[in-house]
Amino acid sequence: MSTPRSAAPTALTALSNLDDPLRRRLFEYVAESEEPVSREEVAAALDIGRTLAAYHLDKLADAGLVEVDYQRPAGRGGPGAGRPAKVYTRTTTEMTVSVPPRDYELLARLLVSAVEQDTDGTVRAAVNEAARDAGRRAVVDSGGDLLEALRCCGYLPGADDEGRVHLRNCPFHLVAQDHLDVVCGLNLRLIEGVIAGSDHPDAHAELHPRPDRCCVVIEYDAESHPRSSASPAPIDDETHPD
Repeated sequence: MSTPRSAAPTALTALSNLDDPLRRRLFEYVAESEEPVSREEVAAALDIGRTLAAYHLDKLADAGLVEVDYQRPAGRGGPGAGRPAKVYTRTTTEMTVSVPPRDYELLARLLVSAVEQDTDGTVRAAVNEAARDAGRRAVVDSGGDLLEALRCCGYLPGADDEGRVHLRNCPFHLVAQDHLDVVCGLNLRLIEGVIAGSDHPDAHAELHPRPDRCCVVIEYDAESHPRSSASPAPIDDETHPD
């Protein structure tokens, strides 16, 4: 959610946790994971010790930046299965801090409302073209990489082996809740702009709304699987804070 002015110091404290490079890497790994991840999985992915991973994950959870649940490994249940393991997922809560305070969400809602009141389609057409242009600019900034350009636009993309890129979040979720038709259309045009200038120009974006996901899915040639250059690299810092 957008943070009200009185809550800004709390949000600022929470977000300050991401100043630590290792903690930020852990946060990004959890946020981009399709399923809840355990301490062991995070430790293995980032090439750090389990104790160090647990320490930073719990700090992120305390700050409200990730959510905690408990699960038993698949296929294990009943007496003797042991205690459920702690797992972590990205939070659905949004934190926004502006210094001095600003309300960009209000501006977005006003602009989207103006599009909805457009009677001849002129405003909507102009906004859609602006969204495509923004997507093309994001591709330039990312060096042409499709997944990196999507990340630059605020999406959490994941490519499967069946020729699809799923977007695990909507960067405009708060506005989309009340203006779904306009925001989904803007998402589609923005992503079309990204595709047009990317290293996968033959990919195709289409609307496929699902809960807790972006309304757009990208279809591409499975033989030219998009691979991001931003995969996690090993971290050598094993120093455990007190």
